[in-house]
Amino acid sequence: MTLINFEFNNQALNRAQLLLALKQVMPTKVIMQAITTTDSEHQRQRILPTHVVISLIIAMSFWSDDSIVDVLKNLVHGFNSLQIVLLKRFKIPTSSSISEARQRVGAAVMTRLFEIVAKHDATIKTPGAFLCGLRIMAVDGSVFDVPDTETNARVFGYPGSRPGTYPAFPKARLVFLVEAGTHLIIDAFCCPYRIGERRGALKLLRSVEEDMLLMWDRGLHSFKMFNAAIKKKCHILGRVPAHVKFEVVKTFPDGSYLSWIAPDGKSRKKGATRLPVRVIEYIVEENGVEKIYRLITDLMDFTTFPALLLAREYHQRWEAENTLDELKVHLNGRKIPIRSKNPREVVQEIYGWLLGHYCIRCLMFQSAAVAGISPLRLSFTGSLRVIKRAVPLFQQIDSEAEVINVYYSWLIWEILDLEIPPAQQRSNPRVVKKTRSKFKSKKRLHRGNGTVKQQLTFKVFETAAST
Repeated sequence: MTLINFEFNNQALNRAQLLLALKQVMPTKVIMQAITTTDSEHQRQRILPTHVVISLIIAMSFWSDDSIVDVLKNLVHGFNSLQIVLLKRFKIPTSSSISEARQRVGAAVMTRLFEIVAKHDATIKTPGAFLCGLRIMAVDGSVFDVPDTETNARVFGYPGSRPGTYPAFPKARLVFLVEAGTHLIIDAFCCPYRIGERRGALKLLRSVEEDMLLMWDRGLHSFKMFNAAIKKKCHILGRVPAHVKFEVVKTFPDGSYLSWIAPDGKSRKKGATRLPVRVIEYIVEENGVEKIYRLITDLMDFTTFPALLLAREYHQRWEAENTLDELKVHLNGRKIPIRSKNPREVVQEIYGWLLGHYCIRCLMFQSAAVAGISPLRLSFTGSLRVIKRAVPLFQQIDSEAEVINVYYSWLIWEILDLEIPPAQQRSNPRVVKKTRSKFKSKKRLHRGNGTVKQQLTFKVFETAAST
């Protein structure tokens, strides 16, 4: 077999076809709008123009286990396959060139793109998305390990640890607002570890609306949170910590009662006064042990919103935990989910990660709407695999051709084939089935302390006599 030589193709990639599979969620004009508003347009012709870098950052969440060079190869595989018959192939830049391109683009364009694209999509016909006309929303947060570099440590900070020990990695905190019925993240706040979830949750109230029912866990309970949500005219349903006490002012027929929530010291100095709340107390039995739950809400109509209904619907808040599971486990299963070694690229990568999740969930919502089922009945990991196959496939067709509708229909039906059975009414223990490592934990003293490999030397003591 004779080996055939190929020429390098330095032609600019078609921006309209690069992420054509995601066009219904993130059109090219939206990407260009984000580039223009943040003044991130490249000034000269490059192998990695701004729109390619943006697509690459989003694709990093799709192929999270691959190196950055392999991610780019996967992203342009469709273009490359068309060039084979022409004896050409796309010249893939090195990892250092890709890093320089990411530094040139910055993080502002990714945050702006997320602000433009992310929005709630559920309609009144979406199963489980509304409660008596109110859109169910949930706010939650988590922390992520980032690479242990000097700049990341200075910006994001380490968590606390026992005396005499040091944490392994700096951590970035992410607080997000999610639509419970679709798992669409419509707003997010990324910050250093030292900034708590409560401050981040207060920031996200900028995206709540009048017809929403906002749920949160007991860790986010505060007078400031309750008061700020009421001022936004949205309704709230939140769990209360055990140490917070309420006075019974009036008992309602459904077992709930009217009470007051008092302002904290700083709010009182600013003129805040106590606010009326409705308290719902109920007991959940877990493994034979009774556990008391207490919820507060501003919904005073116990006829339309009886206590039993609100107690049952509050567990929709766990959809925020399921969304977090999709982000941290299924979409990005890396041991250290963030690979960037500089703070600005960390923020850039996190918002690309959020955009990747939003694109998958939005396509799942569009598919579920065709069949009239809940988007939560479709497999997330299966949809991720379908989209990874679709990205290079869509690059091989003309974005203006009539056949594009055929390809989109194929994509929708491929996702619809991934319907999963209803969840069984059971709970599993939070345990892992793996042994602990036999090696000791890596400490700071072990860093940069490798031993240079020694050259083997031989000394001849005696030679064999010749015969």
